[in-house]
Amino acid sequence: MYQATAPSSSPSPATPDLDGPRAALRRAKHLNEETAVRALLAAHGLTVEERRAIDAQAVDVVNAARARRSELGPLDAFMQEFGLSNQEGIALMCIAECLLRIADPATADRLIAEKIMKGQWDQHLGQSDSAFVNAAAWGLMLTGRVVEVDTKKQGDAPGLLRRLVQRSGEPVIRAAMMKAMRVMGEHFVMGRTIAEAVAEAKKAKPEGTVHSYDMLGEGARTWEQADRYQASYLNAIDTVGKAAAGRGPYAAPGVSIKLSALHPRYVFAKRADVMAQLLPRVKDLCLAAKRWDINLTIDAEEADRLDISLDLLEALARDGDLAGWNGLGLAIQAYQKRTAHLVDWLAALARSAGRRLMVRLVKGAYWDTEIKFSQTQGHADYPVYTKKAATDLSYLVCARRMLAAKDAIYPQFATHNAYTIAAILHLAGDNRDLEFQRLHGMGDLLYAAARDRLKDVPRVRIYAPVGTHEDLLPYLVRRLLENGANSNFVNAYMDPAIPVSQVVADPIALLEALPVLRHAGIPTPDKLYGDDRANSRGVDLTDEATVRTLRAGIDAALAQAWPAGPIVGGQDLAGQKARPVLDPSDHTRTVGTTADATAEHIDRALALSAQAQPGWDALGGEGRARILDAMGDALEADTPALLGILIREAGKTWGDAVAEVREAVDFCRYYADLARKQFGAPTRLPGPTGESNELSLHGRGTFVCISPWNFPLAIFTGQVAAALAAGNAVAAKPAEQTTLVGARAVRLFHKAGVPGDILHLLPGDGETVGAALVADARIGGVAFTGSTETARLINRALAARDGAIVPLIAETGGQNAMIVDSTALLEQVVDDCITSAFQSAGQRCSAMRVLFVQDDVADQMAHLLKGAMQLITLGDPLDLATDVGPIIDEDARKILVAHGERMDREAKLVHACPTGADLANGTFFGPRLYEIDSLKRLPREVFGPILHLVRWKADSLDQVLADIDATGYGLTLGVHSRLEGRAQEIFKRLNCGNTYINRNMVGAVVGVQPFGGHGLSGTGPKAGGPHYLLRFATEKTLTVNITAFGGNADLLGLGG
Repeated sequence: MYQATAPSSSPSPATPDLDGPRAALRRAKHLNEETAVRALLAAHGLTVEERRAIDAQAVDVVNAARARRSELGPLDAFMQEFGLSNQEGIALMCIAECLLRIADPATADRLIAEKIMKGQWDQHLGQSDSAFVNAAAWGLMLTGRVVEVDTKKQGDAPGLLRRLVQRSGEPVIRAAMMKAMRVMGEHFVMGRTIAEAVAEAKKAKPEGTVHSYDMLGEGARTWEQADRYQASYLNAIDTVGKAAAGRGPYAAPGVSIKLSALHPRYVFAKRADVMAQLLPRVKDLCLAAKRWDINLTIDAEEADRLDISLDLLEALARDGDLAGWNGLGLAIQAYQKRTAHLVDWLAALARSAGRRLMVRLVKGAYWDTEIKFSQTQGHADYPVYTKKAATDLSYLVCARRMLAAKDAIYPQFATHNAYTIAAILHLAGDNRDLEFQRLHGMGDLLYAAARDRLKDVPRVRIYAPVGTHEDLLPYLVRRLLENGANSNFVNAYMDPAIPVSQVVADPIALLEALPVLRHAGIPTPDKLYGDDRANSRGVDLTDEATVRTLRAGIDAALAQAWPAGPIVGGQDLAGQKARPVLDPSDHTRTVGTTADATAEHIDRALALSAQAQPGWDALGGEGRARILDAMGDALEADTPALLGILIREAGKTWGDAVAEVREAVDFCRYYADLARKQFGAPTRLPGPTGESNELSLHGRGTFVCISPWNFPLAIFTGQVAAALAAGNAVAAKPAEQTTLVGARAVRLFHKAGVPGDILHLLPGDGETVGAALVADARIGGVAFTGSTETARLINRALAARDGAIVPLIAETGGQNAMIVDSTALLEQVVDDCITSAFQSAGQRCSAMRVLFVQDDVADQMAHLLKGAMQLITLGDPLDLATDVGPIIDEDARKILVAHGERMDREAKLVHACPTGADLANGTFFGPRLYEIDSLKRLPREVFGPILHLVRWKADSLDQVLADIDATGYGLTLGVHSRLEGRAQEIFKRLNCGNTYINRNMVGAVVGVQPFGGHGLSGTGPKAGGPHYLLRFATEKTLTVNITAFGGNADLLGLGG
């Protein structure tokens, strides 16, 4: 691994004057958007007359640019014609993203055919003045020249390109597309290497411009990749420095770096590692930049990384070894609600450290990612503005603050918006100690027009991407998202069909005209499911104050004694076989005590249930729903205690524990919604006049709910909530390893309003308590989650009973596989493999057990996975930095050890994560990756963090599918492919309950991804789905002869 320089031994001491701005920006992360926008409207400081003047200047610039439309650069022209808003733009991006990395010709041909056949390419032909864009529209460049087609035939030949593809033959078209993609890459990047880019900049540098070079690439997944990026950045700094000729950081070109490329675990949870390992690396880059006196800018990334990047920046700013160098810079994003506070903090830091910081203000390029992430995480609000006008106004407010802090900040304004350019020049007054920035290939015509029409436009720095085609697309897609949306200036300013007044619209006026200061089509995360139910409230584990408060609550909860035993009729009873509950991560630590139910407890619970169930059923869907909603609220209020028990009793990491509490909340609210809809008023059925017919749903009686230890709160709560929602009483048996969680949940159910006679907790092992419950003739059904073998035993026991035939709802295991072909983005596959196979120590029924990788990319995949596995941290789950916690108990660990020993003999070990001596008191088993020759090596599921890799040839997918199908399981399946047709084909061919395409294959969300399998993986219906409650219910039909009660008033009322 690269050896970095240590931080200075005598950095400047931190000062309290930074605490206020830092706290303010942290509080603003998920601020209510209307509150945030109102603050912007109060802070912009522009009068109506000033805004009119800015508007007039912006209109003048756009008109001047439109008059020179024929000079439009290739990237501008491309983005104008194509984008992510039309099928053809998406097709080109899909082809560009993966074509050059596909090793086998057959897969490349299939990709080309699939994407080209979808597009209406004739709509783009001749629409641009750029030959490059028209070449992209044809998508074919044979031997370096555009295929010539009779232009007279273009208008009446919508399928011309498709027919050309079919006629020319696959090898010719493949070669042509390869050439086309390389030509595209040449237009989108400044150079393939930094030397090439610097040379290119010297050849054609517009007047008054300099460059900031960005070495393209995604975040590192391994230390090997991080070392490569480090060397690339150092080389770039030296190359740029030599060309800078001592001009100083403002006038000289510079380098932009991405922190996630320099550390493979650049996340908040790994803060200590980041400060110890990443800080010295970045310092080395800064020292190199200081030697050449050029600038080094830390690029902006996702919102969750901002806080840790500020820790790094502060350490660098205060490092005595970097004193006297003013080239240290940071990019900040105007679409984040906290950015104005961030400007204040940066100014305070610079003054405190006795330096001037370079600050690049951008709009922001991860908007869609931030929106989706906050929705899935249940945040209070989004970290970004949902209205583009709010981002535009935020940009101006931040710009004003940056200009006001000119002693501490050298302002750099990255924009392709004429209104923004005019506004910044107005705000700056006579100050020209600032610069604008634009992207390579974009905005050159806009800034040329600005120089013609506006006074003293300052230096323009070109943000220049450098790298090979393989590194291009993630960068390009971000640029398209940032600049290519239909509502964006870049896509509209050169379009004569759009009035100039619309292009340069004043964001203040737009916002002031809105009745609601947020996007009406993007609900807040808590309203994600509309009026049906509230989204479960998430916990931001990247917010220091939240983590600190939550840890205090967890510690307080764990300081208590946690007893569990039978709860019958709402009363805690003394059980048998009392014993301590030990922490699986450290068996010397006692978490609580538990005791089992006796035969008398079971009999008493079933008797009380039989008496109370009719009244509970009569309460109706609405009444039961109110109680389940209250249970959801009670779970959220009890989050710290629940997290503490899940971490210590079940060995859950922080992230897993939070997700489990949220899933339990979602189950309660989702089933409450279904209870209202399905168990409310009876359904009126059609029939003859004079007769009414109604169908109603009712509880079956008493349901036995047997839940597993791997999701002791979520599955336990889900089973119980579903049975209750349908009108049943419940006898709940938690897994013997996790009775504390079950007891806590039952007490919360009772507190929320479930009568004690309706819900009972009967802990104990399956052979005694479970068997007694299943054999009892008084039960109306069984909901079970666990092993296939146990489900079979329950099924046989139910069949052997006297009395009514009752339903068994079983969710069991699976030999879950992921299929990866050569079109997949391997870095994404690695992320999804680590999550799917090793999160929760592989102790999920949905966890991936087998990874099928196309042989053409299997070596690379195995190498990347090994490198990523080397970064996994095993340890105490109460430590936020822990990735993988313990196996639930010694019996489970022994099964994994035995399987590992067999694999050591029969398979190839790719990597095994070591289990340190400090973990000897717990039941730990480090994640492992084996390569096996066939799925037949795995006769049954192995429940833990062991992943098996199987290679497959490009022409043997049918055999892969046959092998998976032959296992008899059908729970979860993953597919990574850019071939939509192939992914759909796999989905249709395999009988799996849940199929996930181009993402991880765990973490099904209630009501969004109903969960359950086929075959040996379960009976259905799916938990968290619209049909689940029906299996807990029985149906009653009521037919009434209306005429017997005095005639048919409805018919008589019709008249003649």
